[in-house]
Amino acid sequence: MLQACFKALVPVACALRLRMKKLDKLILREFFGPFLLTFAVVEFILLTQYMLKYLDELVGKDLGTEVFGELLFYFSINMAPVALPLAVLLSSLMTFGSLGEHHELTAIKTSGIALTRILSPVLLVVGLITVGAFFFNNYIVPKANLKAYSLLWDIRQKKPAMNFKEGAFYNGIPGYSIKVNEKFNDGQTLRDVMIYDHTKGGNNTTVILADSGEMYMDYNDAYLVLELFNGNTYVDQNNSSYRNSSEQFVRQEFQKSKLMLSMASFNFDRTREELFSDNKMMKNIGELNVVTDSLQRYSRREQELYAPNVDPFYMYFKADTGQVKNGVRLVGQTVEKELPAITPDVLALATNKARNIKSFTASYVERVRISIREANNYEVEIWRKYTQSASIIIMFLIGAPLGAIIKKGGLGVPVVISIVFFITMYVLSILGEKWAREGLVPVGTGMWAANLILLPVGLFFLYQARNDSSLLELDFWRKMMARLRRNKL
Repeated sequence: MLQACFKALVPVACALRLRMKKLDKLILREFFGPFLLTFAVVEFILLTQYMLKYLDELVGKDLGTEVFGELLFYFSINMAPVALPLAVLLSSLMTFGSLGEHHELTAIKTSGIALTRILSPVLLVVGLITVGAFFFNNYIVPKANLKAYSLLWDIRQKKPAMNFKEGAFYNGIPGYSIKVNEKFNDGQTLRDVMIYDHTKGGNNTTVILADSGEMYMDYNDAYLVLELFNGNTYVDQNNSSYRNSSEQFVRQEFQKSKLMLSMASFNFDRTREELFSDNKMMKNIGELNVVTDSLQRYSRREQELYAPNVDPFYMYFKADTGQVKNGVRLVGQTVEKELPAITPDVLALATNKARNIKSFTASYVERVRISIREANNYEVEIWRKYTQSASIIIMFLIGAPLGAIIKKGGLGVPVVISIVFFITMYVLSILGEKWAREGLVPVGTGMWAANLILLPVGLFFLYQARNDSSLLELDFWRKMMARLRRNKL
């Protein structure tokens, strides 16, 4: 009998398994499209917002698209851990909101499949994304940060590209101030040129005036050549180089003169990346743990050494188990010292010692506080790698059931709801991180606070969606308000 029942159930199980495979493919296909789209959009927005901070330092330096492309690539890697939670939240809202809007979710539920089973394929993918994001954040992002910020430093140090403006002095070339009253469209021909030469020291000791000229690059762009025509060179000989000369001022007329200016100061030189590797953003969890442990041991040692260091300030009250000597007598286990009478000198001495103790204590406390804060900063970076990855799961637990409840796809309502929850998580994360840095709460508690607060919210939405709640429908709230009014009456 049991064997017959088993044979009868096998085709049913196979059909159900085949249907579930098709259902999983349907849901995953609905999820991946919005996820890739929203991740690209969020990454672009975050990258644009971040790069705007450095816009003034990037423009006008003639770096070329290759350098800018490299910088954007490295910073896009830096932005990925921040973009993933919002992308998962928005895409899960859009996916299950669209399924609900087209009644596909209702049809699947009607066939006897629970909501948790419907969410399981996307949850599995999100779990893999979470694990991948953790390893990406721990190993790839620090290396990208090292390259990004070292490159950004070099860009900051590079001088802006040479640009002569008509009627204004240009001081970008060391030792020279150059003014061109007219520059022709060919970019080379100049008219009415004035050059102050400061290379020999002094103030404007050499001045060159020319009616016209040409400028061009030579020796593989290593030098700027200024070829001047019909002008005069004026030399003030009052500086140290010409003190033995009988004349104080010399004028030299020329028909043609050539001035070669080195462009070495405009070169884009790369700094060794190892010089930036000590920053906490360039380290993985293992390296951060080493630094954190070292800083914590240092702060504990400083706190333990406070009493021995401050003890010499209290010379009159220091315990001593020796015999009576120099006015000190032993009374039981307490040492008493015969203090001199309180005179103005004694009072001034005591006041001075009190000030010294106060100053020493304040500086010591500040040093300990800075060491604790620095240790907290490194510990914050450790926990951030965990919390940023865990927030991906939290955002899915909020977005997926909420999409099933509101039953709205597209980029309208889901975008608004996503922004609200993302800002909420961002604000809670910033507050928790600040409290952790200042030592107001344990670092782990402060960093996990946002996820722990939003996790019950996600579970609540999941419970409501599983029970087909009309939590976000107007009729639900009308009935709720009517019920409350009846209870008051």
